[in-house]
Amino acid sequence: MKRSRINAIMQDAAELIARHGFVLPPFAGWTPQEFRARAPGTRIAEARMGWDITDYGQGDFDRMGLFLFTLRNGLLADLRRGGGMCYAEKLLISRQDQLSPMHTHRIKAEDIINRGGATLVVELYGSDDSGGFAPDRGGVVRCDGVARPFAPGERLRLAPGESVTLLPGDWHAFWGEGGDVLIGEVSTVNDDLTDNVFRDPIGRFATIEEDEPPLHLLVSDYDRWLT
Repeated sequence: MKRSRINAIMQDAAELIARHGFVLPPFAGWTPQEFRARAPGTRIAEARMGWDITDYGQGDFDRMGLFLFTLRNGLLADLRRGGGMCYAEKLLISRQDQLSPMHTHRIKAEDIINRGGATLVVELYGSDDSGGFAPDRGGVVRCDGVARPFAPGERLRLAPGESVTLLPGDWHAFWGEGGDVLIGEVSTVNDDLTDNVFRDPIGRFATIEEDEPPLHLLVSDYDRWLT
């Protein structure tokens, strides 16, 4: 992805988030230079909080991509010992017909919440006996606490205010139907480096072409900018 496109997506996302009455934390507005000066001594970079825009390495963001902003994130060490900050929260934007491809997680359980906009479609499959993608298996999820059996490939349609709880082994893909969707994600600790298991061999992060300076740093920029 070109950095200029990423910058434009950030600006569009900030406007959509504001229209729905959400306010991003102060560090969202830091320039790269401010981030470099102010992030040391905080948990922002360590927890990989902040801006995240991906085309899954496929080079076609409008067809397959996702906007994310990690608002808070705990520690895997706390999760393993069973106490402390064991949770995470994100805001996502899924554009109309923009696919977030089929995947699951080994560790993370998550509530995916339609926070506003159009309909959020979630396509579901179950796992085989080893946890792999099973094209012939369904399962059961909970939608706002109510058990919801699903057949393999069934599509949930979540209106604003509705949610689904996805556990490890619940294979899922999603997109906006009829327009863009602002999504909330509340989960156990998030680890995008190791805990995303895709059905197809794709990447989690975009490869960036630096055609202009970054407006704000992405989480995938931290290692390079802060060393």
